[in-house]
Amino acid sequence: MTRKHINGGLYDCLRKTGWLIVLVPVFFSCRSVAEAERRLAPPRSTSEFRLDDIKNSINDDPALAIHRIGIYKAIYGPEGAIPGNDGEILETLENLEETAVSKLKEFQVQAIEEERWGDAASLARSLVSLGIPVEQSGSEPEFVLSEAKKDLGEGKYLPAFLGAVQAHEELSFEDALLFLEHAVKAKQRRTAAFFLAATERLADGNEGTIQEEYRTYARGRDLPSDMIKGVATVIVDRGTRIERGIGFPDMVLGSAFFVDVSGLLITNYHVIESEVDTGYEGYSRMYVRMGSSSSPRIPAKVIGWDKAMDLALIKADFSPEYVFSVVDRSIPQVGDTVLAIGSPGGLEKTVTSGIVSALGRRFLQLGDVIQIDAAVNHGTSGGPVVDQEGRLVGIVFAGVEQYQGLNFAVPAERLAAALPSMIKGGKAERPWLGLTLSETVHGAEIIYVAPGTPAADQQVKEGVYIKSINNRTVTAFQGALITALQDCLFQLRPGELISLETSDGAKHTLMMAKRPDIPLAEAVKKDSRERLAAPLFGIILSPAMSKDLYFFDYLVKKVVRGSIAYEAGLSENDPISIRGFQVEEKDGYAVLNISVKKRRSGYLQTFMQLPALLDSPDTL
Repeated sequence: MTRKHINGGLYDCLRKTGWLIVLVPVFFSCRSVAEAERRLAPPRSTSEFRLDDIKNSINDDPALAIHRIGIYKAIYGPEGAIPGNDGEILETLENLEETAVSKLKEFQVQAIEEERWGDAASLARSLVSLGIPVEQSGSEPEFVLSEAKKDLGEGKYLPAFLGAVQAHEELSFEDALLFLEHAVKAKQRRTAAFFLAATERLADGNEGTIQEEYRTYARGRDLPSDMIKGVATVIVDRGTRIERGIGFPDMVLGSAFFVDVSGLLITNYHVIESEVDTGYEGYSRMYVRMGSSSSPRIPAKVIGWDKAMDLALIKADFSPEYVFSVVDRSIPQVGDTVLAIGSPGGLEKTVTSGIVSALGRRFLQLGDVIQIDAAVNHGTSGGPVVDQEGRLVGIVFAGVEQYQGLNFAVPAERLAAALPSMIKGGKAERPWLGLTLSETVHGAEIIYVAPGTPAADQQVKEGVYIKSINNRTVTAFQGALITALQDCLFQLRPGELISLETSDGAKHTLMMAKRPDIPLAEAVKKDSRERLAAPLFGIILSPAMSKDLYFFDYLVKKVVRGSIAYEAGLSENDPISIRGFQVEEKDGYAVLNISVKKRRSGYLQTFMQLPALLDSPDTL
């Protein structure tokens, strides 16, 4: 064999090996990019859907049928462009939708005939979302007022007053006078003041029919010495706690205040949690106490609760001397003087004074809260916060122990909105679409769509902005837009229809689902950690060429302002790889381990651990 042959064979071998050397990293890089793209793609809730699925739901649940029509269009296109179809799919879908709408109207007529005013109002809202006029059949305020009158006739003052206020534009003079009379009877001065103002506005020459005693009572003023008679200490006895072999009484202390002469009180959910939490296996008995520790304990029970708002409605067999009004409530301003009433450390009927330090703090899943500097201690949770006129401002729900004077209250207007669901009994069900939002200068951007939700069913896109809800453009001050959007849904029911228009021109009609206790807890079980980086940590990723066979590399496409990633100093185009993702569902948080080369730090590689709560306040 000649040197030429040897060299030629070696050349061929080197050439082949060289190609392999070149191809292997390219192959792995392409595979890595493809896999990274796959992991960033949203999981689809439905891969196949049939017209029969729509037809089968029309008679029993027409709202679901309409939602499914949206799913069908999302999968196959607006004209149902299934390969091989005969061109009649669009007409079939239109006929199915027309039938479903007719069924919704039938359901509403039936609800009216049976005087199920709440159901009639719910169906009216669904029809309005579809652009269907409801003037002839009746609008939501009309049904709400009818239900309020029915409750009033049955002596259910709290829901009656709430409904009348909600439908105040429908009130006639006679209606307002009727509610005024019962407000005086129910010993609710501020409620009486609200309806007195309504009767005087609607009087039109009938001022003389308003009894003077009603005017006198409504125009009177409640003093703190009166209000403390309507505040109780809540005691939840959880038996004995064993620590290092020694038994200690396990007691939860809180405060509550009466909102109805029947003995209904408001407190915090976290105070009574062991009474209704199915995961709690120990002993739990609840009482209220109207006086000092020597006063008798009155057994109490939970009527309804709203965990997302940290509110609960409880009942005791007791006739209160004072009842707080949730009707003529006050919307405070920063700097206003307020009083907090409660039982810090079990010291009942304690009144502390302070000011409203800030508004719009977002610590709960839904809405915002008030920051106050009135002294709040263990045991004050659930107590009322009132202004100098005696109007309810909020409900104490938290104080930060390590920061004296940093305390928070749920606004009274949010309590009023939450009460109708709690009055019905049990857990308050709130609707949701499955979206996580980020407020920007351009509006509310959808940064994440959770799998298995109404928005995911209809393939609502990420990276677009919400343009309108139910054909209404929602605007708000900077930092309050997400709260305003949540308010649009708050009093609606799961199962109702809602229209959603986004900045890409897409229009969706979705049937809202029940809001989970922890909205992102289910998402972490179904979605990739790369996608979850957006709603949990504020990192929106794009794939990048990877040099590591074990970890996929990404670039930071966007960092959500105010997010954990933003506070950690991450910025756009930072190279990043995810090294670990841990979820502690029981404790309600997740931890993301990343390796990142920050551009702002000269691409110095840094290993970071980012924690986040699963209980996000930015979900819709």
